[in-house]
Amino acid sequence: MSVTIKSAREIELMREAGRVLAIVHDELGKAIKPGMTTYAIDKLGEEIIRSYGCIPSFLNYEGYPASICVSVNDEVVHGIPSKKRYIKEGDIVSLDAGVIYKGYHSDAARTHAVGEISDEAKKLIEVTKQSFYEGIKFAKEGCYLHQISAAIGDYAESFGYGVVEDLVGHGIGHNLHEDPQIPNFRCRGKGIKLQAGMTLAIEPMINIGTYEVDFLDDGWTCVTGDGSLSAHYENTILITKGEPEILSILK
Repeated sequence: MSVTIKSAREIELMREAGRVLAIVHDELGKAIKPGMTTYAIDKLGEEIIRSYGCIPSFLNYEGYPASICVSVNDEVVHGIPSKKRYIKEGDIVSLDAGVIYKGYHSDAARTHAVGEISDEAKKLIEVTKQSFYEGIKFAKEGCYLHQISAAIGDYAESFGYGVVEDLVGHGIGHNLHEDPQIPNFRCRGKGIKLQAGMTLAIEPMINIGTYEVDFLDDGWTCVTGDGSLSAHYENTILITKGEPEILSILK
């Protein structure tokens, strides 16, 4: 495993990528409404990314055909936008997006309510987001990677939720996916020791029901094994000697 330590210059580029990505998510969150197609969400996201002189990380990445992953209700991640797919009142929509700025990536995801949603859906979204924050309490120099994993998984599971195991977080930088892999559940062993200058994409994917998932015939869309709702929350973070710096939220 080769985990890169970023230089001051690389960190500055990733900060800018993260800043733009935070704006993208903020704008898309405001735009989502019943009757909108998932294709329209993707096109708006790509337009915003390019308006800041950046490139969508996901477009054509390993053949993925869009800039924004749009996953609805029981879709966990990697939903493919479609002109025929309309979102409706009561849906929850997970948006996963990445931005490249001068060769460096940022990656982040949010789950949004479409209009009024059920209390159980609201709770899932809140717990998924908080599980990220529980995890990054251990995202600092001198801690171990799997302390992050255990904190995320233990928190989500305390609500009876299923923590997806087939998909995990990852290192990020010049490449979208770098070492190390970052599970969202308790693991054997401590994992690597964290060092200042590491950049990580931490991304809990949490299901109301089973942790098990299936993949649709399109080769991309991941859905819950039991049809239950799923939520996704992700940020790109920088490990420092103190508290982690979250690169992909609006300051």
